[in-house]
Amino acid sequence: MERAEAALRDQVEQRLRHLIADVVLFNHLVAQQVGLNSSDSQFMTLLEVHGPLTPGQLARLSGLTTGTVTGVIDRLEHAGFVRRDRAEADRRKVVVTRQDEVIAERLAPLYGGHAEHLHAVLQRRSPEELRVIADFLRDMTRPGQ
Repeated sequence: MERAEAALRDQVEQRLRHLIADVVLFNHLVAQQVGLNSSDSQFMTLLEVHGPLTPGQLARLSGLTTGTVTGVIDRLEHAGFVRRDRAEADRRKVVVTRQDEVIAERLAPLYGGHAEHLHAVLQRRSPEELRVIADFLRDMTRPGQ
């Protein structure tokens, strides 16, 4: 039984690595199609997950320098994917916000096939299986993310 469990764990780890690689490569391809680079598209994901962020917060979350972050924000703003706003609580601060209507128009169609596939896969799972999957994905997410 232990050997079968170990083989199953190995299979899960291998499939997870393949999934991560597929996602990274597909995101890179989509970014190229809209004139962005990989770090630019990762900022889009950070803003989707966390909501509007300051450039300093983006630097901390991405591990990039504030100078590099400024360049990424400039490219995203020039492409129309984000905008800079003054923070309501402190007008000295800048907050970067996704332009969801532009994203829906220019990026969503490129991800349509993946979204349909995900929906179809999830539809085939029982509520119990979905709970296990949700728990696993939560456990795999870094603390604080």
